[in-house]
Amino acid sequence: MDHFPIFLSTPGRHIVLSGGGDAAIAKLRLLLKTQARLSVFSATPAPQIEAWAKAGRLTLHRRPLRRGDTLCAALFYAANEDAAEDGRTADIARAEGALVNIVDNLADSAFITPAIVDRDPVTVAIGTEGAAPVLARAIKADLEERLPAALGPLARIGKSFRKVAEGLPFGRARRDFWRDYYFKAGPRAMSEGEERVRPALDDLLTDHLSRSARPGHVAFVGGGPGDPELLTLKARRALDEADVVIYDRLISPEILELARREALMIDVGKEAFGPSTPQEEINNLLVRHANDGTQVVRLKSGDATIFGRLDEEIEALDAAGISWHIVPGITAASAAVAAIGQSLTRRGRNASVRFLTGHDMQGFADHDWRALTEPGAVAAVYMGKRAARFVQGRLIMHGADRATPVTVIENASRPGQRILSTTIDRLSEDLTEAAMSGPALTFLGLAPREAALAAQDAPLQEMA
Repeated sequence: MDHFPIFLSTPGRHIVLSGGGDAAIAKLRLLLKTQARLSVFSATPAPQIEAWAKAGRLTLHRRPLRRGDTLCAALFYAANEDAAEDGRTADIARAEGALVNIVDNLADSAFITPAIVDRDPVTVAIGTEGAAPVLARAIKADLEERLPAALGPLARIGKSFRKVAEGLPFGRARRDFWRDYYFKAGPRAMSEGEERVRPALDDLLTDHLSRSARPGHVAFVGGGPGDPELLTLKARRALDEADVVIYDRLISPEILELARREALMIDVGKEAFGPSTPQEEINNLLVRHANDGTQVVRLKSGDATIFGRLDEEIEALDAAGISWHIVPGITAASAAVAAIGQSLTRRGRNASVRFLTGHDMQGFADHDWRALTEPGAVAAVYMGKRAARFVQGRLIMHGADRATPVTVIENASRPGQRILSTTIDRLSEDLTEAAMSGPALTFLGLAPREAALAAQDAPLQEMA
């Protein structure tokens, strides 16, 4: 992030612009929405700028900018559409302490003006750091359609009510009140007329003041394979409401970004043969935070019900009398087979599929390996990179065809996704050569349909 987004308080502030053509008009249309004092310097201002000056909306100086004109200015825009004049005026403004923006000159600008969706007092700013203005405009158009025009009046009325709502306890009680207002009671009242909104707010506050505090609760949420677009709507809603998020090592940063900024984030990641948080400590964290009355999300990668030690955590909550629910997620196996264009089951090939984990080697050794050597058998091995040589040896020991296809998918669904196409005979060697460092899932009995031809020449594929 090269540009940190902030919202500048404009009432009473001085903003200066040099220029009088189309570029100046474009910036002024946006600046005129603020409560700043606007000064424009141009020897040849466009008629539109003359009209704004005549209406008293800005102060027009019909001359070029000179030293002293930007003293005490908060912002300065160089919009002369002439590189030399933009450079001259920008130098003056910098020397006099103003933040400078030169239109269409990102490198020499101290700030940029984002695309804005205006639902005053709700403002949505969209920036691409100058890289893709067309994309910013497309996002703006999409948001303009999604955000109702009534959002502005609702926010304005809500803003005037904030002091009254401070009678509610800080934190979840207030958030629940405002959530009800903006998404239920407010829009319903607005549909009957703006004059109905304030009485609806009074009734809503009375209702919330009489409510008992919501007890602590735990949501076990499947975070999917890592792509935030593969999260379910229920998972997104649970993250948005969480006071505490207790998450695993494989949860991607993009998914963690979806949690509320105020939420307490606790990393309890476990790593094979490396540092880990004891399961008993995780259980205690869940119980302690839920007993404090918070809404807790236990965020597990993939689906929470597969190799997530879910039962142990549920038993701890049940013993403490704490309520919980499960939000399913897309397991890594589903995302990985989608990446290679395969299905987990196929008529005439296999009517079942086994999910194995290489994390617990003692239990891993007890699998029915002979069944996995049968023609058409398919298995998905989670956390199996370190166990690759063991898997290879067990299968060969039980008579597996050495030419049986094996596919390893690293970072399934994520930007760094890679696919290794190999065989039982070459599994350990090819995996060592590939030097995979991310989470990987191994499929026994499946070859990548999309990558099969390319894999003949290069066994490792990287997919964007």
